[in-house]
Parts: sequence; structure tokens; C-alpha cells
Amino acid sequence: MLSMGIDPGIALTGYGIVKEQKGNLILVTYGCIRTTKDEDTCRRLVKIYQNLRELMEEYSPDSIAVEELFFNKNVRSAFRVGEARGVALLAAAHFGVEAFEYTPLQVKQSVVGYGRAAKSQIQEMVKIMLKIKTPVKPDDAADALALAICHCHSRVLKIKGIL
Repeated sequence: MLSMGIDPGIALTGYGIVKEQKGNLILVTYGCIRTTKDEDTCRRLVKIYQNLRELMEEYSPDSIAVEELFFNKNVRSAFRVGEARGVALLAAAHFGVEAFEYTPLQVKQSVVGYGRAAKSQIQEMVKIMLKIKTPVKPDDAADALALAICHCHSRVLKIKGIL
């Protein structure tokens, strides 16, 4: 079972793919799709979409976990994240794989056990759970892996409609 986590953002979209095998979680890959401010918004969104599709085609994930948009004090930033999130959901739909959505609170509770965990705590738990030597950087990639891990932990409940 391959789960892909996506932490959407207009400048950095984190991605991470985790394999669940006999109750163990195995790191497959992770990274970030980067766009720059000098590109117009449409070009940035196309780049995110194309890169996500390439990753989906290369790794063929069984499911995709995307972070739900949470209220942000900066409305402009929230809109940009929402646009990147929409592109991630569109890429999943075009690839034909179901996308599951998790709030930051759900991810933190699943991975760290505490809904107000700091970024450093998430990075440390991702490192421990995936048995890797160094913390995952940048935060966006660690968050994407945390989303994939969260989905592995709760996918049966999500599929049955309990969560």
C-alpha cells in the first residue's frame, strides 16, 4: 500500500510517499515542488500540477492525503494555499486515485499524539516512524510525510466513513 501525502502551498508544495507493509512504514521518497514569485500564479499552479502528476505516474500511489485548508489570518495567503490545494485534488482526480483530507490537528495527533505539536516534534516523529537517520527538511516535506503516515494510521476508518 503506497500513500502519498501532499502539503499544498504556492511557493512550496511538499510531497512524501510512504509504503505500508505488514504494519511497517517505509519511506519511498519525499521533496518539494518549488515555484518563484517572479512566475505568475497560473504558471505556478501548472508547475505544481505537472510535477504532482509526474510523481503519481512514477510511483502509482494507492491513495493521496491532502492537508485541509485551515483559517489563516492572511487572507491572500489562504487563497494561494487553497489554489494549490485545489490543484493537488485535481491531479489526484485526473490520476484516478481517491484523495483523503486531514486537518493539521488530525495529522499532529496521529503522528505526535498532541494536536499542538511544533514543527520540530513532527520532524522528529517522522524520522523515528520511518527509521531514517536525519530529520526531513524542509518542513513542507516533513508535513507531507506526516500526512501520508496519518493516512496509513486512519485509512480504514476513513474508507468506512467513520472519520
